[in-house]
Order: sequence, then structure tokens, then C-alpha cells
Amino acid sequence: TLVEKQRPVQQQLDAVLSPPPPIEVRWNDYFTLYAVLLIVPFVLLWITYRRRRRDYGYKAGEVGAALLFASPWMIGFATLVGGPILFSIVFSFTRYDVLSPARYVGLANYREVFSDPLFYKSLGNTLFMVLRVPVLMAVSLGIALMLNRAIKAIGFYRTTFYLPAIVPLVASSLLWLWLFDSNGSLTRSVAWLFASLPFQWIESAIHHLGNKSFHFSTPTWISSPEWSKPSLILMNLWTAGGGMIIWLAGLQSIPPQLYEAAEIDGASAWKRFRHVTLPMLSPYVLFNAIVGLIHTLQIFGEAFIMTQGGPKDSTLFYAYHLFRQAFQFFRMGYASALAWILFLIVLMLTMIQLWFSKRWVHYDQS
Repeated sequence: TLVEKQRPVQQQLDAVLSPPPPIEVRWNDYFTLYAVLLIVPFVLLWITYRRRRRDYGYKAGEVGAALLFASPWMIGFATLVGGPILFSIVFSFTRYDVLSPARYVGLANYREVFSDPLFYKSLGNTLFMVLRVPVLMAVSLGIALMLNRAIKAIGFYRTTFYLPAIVPLVASSLLWLWLFDSNGSLTRSVAWLFASLPFQWIESAIHHLGNKSFHFSTPTWISSPEWSKPSLILMNLWTAGGGMIIWLAGLQSIPPQLYEAAEIDGASAWKRFRHVTLPMLSPYVLFNAIVGLIHTLQIFGEAFIMTQGGPKDSTLFYAYHLFRQAFQFFRMGYASALAWILFLIVLMLTMIQLWFSKRWVHYDQS
């Protein structure tokens, strides 16, 4: 509503009209410090080379050739990764809109983040999408179990299930926009299903139980605040083939004699899965859980392409909120603060997963 949007807009207008913070950032000092940080590893490398060249037979030409071949990566990291990461720390303590010089504001950006309702809204939306991690893992594991067989043309089936995972996000998003349309094939299929006799019988039985107002209604998908996030989770399921590859690698690494011993002991298929397959797959469960969580906390493309954060901010995910602050409102300092808060959240959740993994992850030491 207009009332909800008035407060942040008024805050930004007041910031523009108010006098700028007094202290301007002197970037030359930071560039000098960063240059020193880049030089230090090479100095340490040179000292190590001088001390150990006789013991290990290091040759200057070989070391130089190795550095030459690694230089494209090192230059790319220094200019496109390491530099932006470190300088974003400085940005998070400044007010910077690209058009005017950056000025220090201390912790003002962080205080504003934690007082902004949209921060909590975007964080809640993103945490809701974490539900897709176990769902996607279960579906991809089920596909892997079906395809872990030595049958004719198994390579074709595996390729078929894997292909959706490599479809560009823009193309798949446009496809699912068509499926989610009110006249799309998915909507019509659900409407036909609800009109079938089994669902009519279920609806009639519920009416007899006293709930006369109950009716199966076709979901409005991404047009509804209630269905928008579940719709995106449903959309992500068709990329389960990407995780299938990892599960297949894990399944094929399990020694077959374990299944033979369990079968001789009278274990059913379910017990073999529960007591043999899952424990042996626990490292893969941990890997998929961590990667899936990190990927989900950075979810952006679906909201940017399909919903633009709507309806009613129901798909305003954290990364999309960060993007809007940086590249629509040009609040680079505020966006940098958001980025570092997200980094700390991801780091904390990853460390928690790794700590709990000591209790249930089994690593084969054979």
C-alpha cells in the first residue's frame, strides 16, 4: 500500500535533501593497502623459493612458468573477486550513490537494515524457500534410485532427466510463466483434475461432514501471494536432474556386498535403503544440503524474471531486495551492508550444518 511505501521513500528523500556526511572516503589509502595485500603473497613465495630451492630442486624457470600460467586467474581474482569483496566492506560504512563521492556514515547502514520492515520480509520469504532444499533432494534421490540400473539405453534416460538442469534460467522462467498462466496447460490440467469424479466424490464427502463451503479451486500460482512461493518451489523440481548426478555417483560407490549381506539377513528393500543406502550416502546428503541452502539463500533470477518481487512483496527475496537497493535506488552502502549480513547468515548456517554433521555423516575409511 501507499502508506507502507511512504516511510522508506521519505527516508531516502530526507537523505538526499539533508547535508552530506562530513568525511569523504580517501580511496587512495585503500588502494595502497590493497596493493600491499596483493604483494605480500608473492614476497612470501619468493622467500620460500629462496630457502627451499636446493632442498626441493626448484628451478627459477619452472616457478616463473607456473606463475605465468596462473596469472590469468590471479589477475581475475584480484580485480573481479577479491577487490570488490574487500572494498564492499568499506562501502557498507558509507553513503554512496555512484553519482557523488562516498562519505562515511559509521554503522548507520546496519542500523537502518535492522529497522527496515522489508529486510525482515525479504529474509522471511527467503527462509520459506529453504523448504525446497529437502523436497528437491528427495525428488532427485528418487530419480537416481530409478536410474541406478544396468538396463538398455540407461544413458539416454539419464541424459533426459539431466537436460532440464542445464536449460538457461531465462528460458525456463519464460516457459513456466506460460505454464502458470490462467490459460496455461498446467492450470487447465489442474482444473480438469479437480473436475474429475474422484475429486468430486472427495468434495461431496467433505460436504456431508458439514463443511458446505469447501470446493477444490484451481491455484492462481504466481499471481497470488499465498501460491507464489510454492509455485516457484514446484518450478524448481524440474531441475532435480542436476542433483541426480551427484546421487548416482554416491549410489555407485556403495559396495554391493553390503546389500548382499543385508539381503541374506532377511532385510527388506526398505530396510536395505534405510540401514545401508542412507548411511553410505550421508556425505552426499551433507553436500547437497549445504550447496542447496547456499543457493537458496541467494535466490534471485526467478523473482527478477517472473514476479519482480510481487505480488505484495511475497517473492521479494533477500538477494532481489539487495539488487533493488543497489541498482535501482543506487544505495550502494546500504546494499553492501545487506550483502555482508547475508554472508554472515550463510556462514553461520553452514557452520551449524557442519557441526551437526559429526553426529550422522559416515565416511567410509576402507
